[in-house]
Amino acid sequence: MNHPSPLRHYRNQLVRFGVLCLIASPFMSAQTSNTLLPKPAQMTVATGSIPFTGNFTVSLGGTHNPILEAATRRTLDALELSTGIPLGKEMQAPDATLTIQVQDPSGTRPTLDTDESYSIHSTGNKIVLKAGNIFGALHGLETFQQLLQVEGGNYVIPTVQIDDAPRFPWRGFMLDVSRHFMPLPVIYRTLDGMAAVKLNVFHWHLTDDQGFRVESKRFPQLTQVGSDHLFYTQDQVRAVIAYASARGIRVVPEFDVPGHVTSWLIGMPELGSIQRPYAIARTFGVWDGALDPTKDSTYQFLDAFIGEMADLFPDEYMHMGGDESNGKDWKANPQIVDFMKAHNMKSTEELQAYFSARVLELVKGHHKQMVGWDEILTPNTPKDAIIQSWRGVESLAVASKQGNRGILSAPYYLDGMKTSERMYLDDPIPEGSALTAEQQKLVLGGEACMWAEQITPQTVDSRVWPRTAALAERFWSPRETRDVPDMYRRLAVESLRLDALGLTHISGPQSGLRQLAGGEEGAAQLAVLASTLSPVSFGERYHQQRTSQLTPMGNPVDYLRPDPALRENLLLIADRYLHSTSPAEHSAARQQLESLFQSWIDSGPRFDSLAADNPRLRQLSERRVQLVKLGTLGVQALKAIDSHKAPSPTWIEQQNALLKEAGSHAELTDFVVLPPLQQLLEAAGKY
Repeated sequence: MNHPSPLRHYRNQLVRFGVLCLIASPFMSAQTSNTLLPKPAQMTVATGSIPFTGNFTVSLGGTHNPILEAATRRTLDALELSTGIPLGKEMQAPDATLTIQVQDPSGTRPTLDTDESYSIHSTGNKIVLKAGNIFGALHGLETFQQLLQVEGGNYVIPTVQIDDAPRFPWRGFMLDVSRHFMPLPVIYRTLDGMAAVKLNVFHWHLTDDQGFRVESKRFPQLTQVGSDHLFYTQDQVRAVIAYASARGIRVVPEFDVPGHVTSWLIGMPELGSIQRPYAIARTFGVWDGALDPTKDSTYQFLDAFIGEMADLFPDEYMHMGGDESNGKDWKANPQIVDFMKAHNMKSTEELQAYFSARVLELVKGHHKQMVGWDEILTPNTPKDAIIQSWRGVESLAVASKQGNRGILSAPYYLDGMKTSERMYLDDPIPEGSALTAEQQKLVLGGEACMWAEQITPQTVDSRVWPRTAALAERFWSPRETRDVPDMYRRLAVESLRLDALGLTHISGPQSGLRQLAGGEEGAAQLAVLASTLSPVSFGERYHQQRTSQLTPMGNPVDYLRPDPALRENLLLIADRYLHSTSPAEHSAARQQLESLFQSWIDSGPRFDSLAADNPRLRQLSERRVQLVKLGTLGVQALKAIDSHKAPSPTWIEQQNALLKEAGSHAELTDFVVLPPLQQLLEAAGKY
C-alpha cells in the first residue's frame, strides 16, 4: 500500500482547516449568499443570470476619461485572469454586455465631498453600471468583479439590482513608514488592496523620531541626515498620488509636530526646545525632543515647509500630528517657562494648544485644512480642524459636541493584533450614542492604523490584510451589517481576491515558515503549530522583548498571522459537533475535530526534530509542548462526550489548569484555539 508523504498529509490537514489555503472559493454557487465585501447598501437578487463568455463587451457610453478607461481595462484584465477567458478590450463596443454611464466624467482626483454612489442593474443579457462621477463608477467596477460566480460549471453574472453608497465619506488606512521604511512596491500594492475594498484615504505617516521620509527641496538636510537615506523623492510621491487618485483614493500626508520630531532636529537642531546633539531614535516610545513653540523662527520654518508640502500633496487636508508631546523639554527651557508665565499658561497642554492654533493658521494659509490627533482638541480649537481619535469614541464625541469633525481610530490599531471580529463590531458611532443627529454627521468615519515598530516590508501585509477588509465594510456598509460568521465567510473569499492582486498576507507567512523550517516539508509541519497561534500585541511584545528599529524581524512570531483562519473555523466545527441536530453533520464535525487534534499530537516529535537543527524554532518550545497536550485534551474530551461518561474530576481539574496555562502570553504568542477546547471540556464534564 502506498502511504501519503508527511508533506502531503500535512498539506491536506492545513487545507482542510483553512490554515495555508482558505477553504472558501471566490466563485460561489449562484444559489448561495453573496460574497460581496463591503456589503452593498441595498441589493436585490432575482432568478436568472447572464453568461460570462468571450463575447462579453463593454461600452463607456461615449465617456472619455483616462482614469475610467484605465480602471475598465484593469477590470477586464482581472476577469481574464480569474476565468481564463480572452476578452476584447474595446471601450465603446456596440450593443455591449456592460454599459457604464457616468453623469460627470470630468473628475481627476477624489475629494472628501465626492459622490461615491453607484448602481448596477443586470437583467436579460445586459448590465448597466450608473454613477454620478468616475469615482463612483470605480467602486461599481470593483463590485462588478466580485459578482462573478460559477453556475452549472460556467461563469455567470447573477441578475441583481444594487444601489450602493458609503455610510461614511472618510474610510482610511494609515501606514507608518517612519519606524520601518516601506518601499514603493509595498505602497502600490497597499493602494490596490484599498481600492478593492473601497477604502478611500491613504494616510501616509511620513515623519517621526525614527525617520524623515519625504524629500524637501527647501530643507534637504531633513532627509540627508534624518532618514538613513530611506525616503521618497518628490517625483515618487507624485507618482503615488497619481496611482492612488486613479483608484479613487486620496493621499493625506502626516508631518507630526511638535513632538515626535527627533529626525527633524538632527539636521535642524535650532528648531528644538533644548540645544543638544540629536540622532535618529532607534528605540520606540515618547521622546523629549520638541519644536520650540515660542520662537517666530519655528513658525517661519513651518510656514515654508508646509507651503512646499501643500504644493506637493494636492488633497485639501494635511495631518499635522500633535500627539504625545510630553512637555519635558519645554519645562526644561527657562525661556519657554518665562513665555508660559507671560502668557498666563499654567500647563504645557495650554502651550501645545497655542502651538496647534498657530500651525492651523499656517495650514489654512496654504489653502489646506488641518487634521490632528486628540491632543489638539481644546474648547477653543477652531471648528475647521478635524480630530483623529486614538483615545476612543468618548474623545470623538467631545469633538462632535463642540462642533469639530472627527475620525475614529482607537479600536482599529492593527498592531494590537485584535481579531477581525472584535474590530468589526466597534463602530465609529456606537449604538445608543448620545450624539444628536447633527453631531453624528460630524463623525466622518474611521481609519485603520498600521504602526511600523514591529513590521518590515516582508511582514506588513500579513498584519494589514485581510483584517483591514473587514474594517472597510464597517466604514462603508450600513450599521446593521453586523453578522460576524457571514463577514468571515465573505472575508475568506475576499482574502483570495487580495492575494490575486499581489498582496502577500498569505504567501508571506508561508515563505517565512519555509525559511524557518528549511524547506517545504518542514514548513508544512511547522504550520500545524503556527495555525493555532497569533502574535501578541505590540505593547506585550515590547514589554517582553524591548523591540527597537534594529531588532531582527525574522523570527517565528513575525510569520504568525493575527486572527488566523483556524480560530473561526474551529469555533464553527465545535459548534456543529456540540449542537447540530443532523447526525451526518455531527459525525462530519466529530471526524474533523479528531483529525485536527491528532495532527497536534503528531506534530510534537516532528517539531522537535525540526527545532534540533534550527535555533529559531526553539523560541516556540513551550507552545509545542502545550499543543500536544491540547490535542490530547481534545481527543479525550471527544471520547467522553461520545461515551456519555464524564472523565474523573482530577482529569478535568488538570485540563482546566492546562487551558489556564496555555491562555497566558508566552514566547510572544497567544493560542487562538482555547475557547472551543474549553467548550468541549465543559461538555465532557456534564455527563
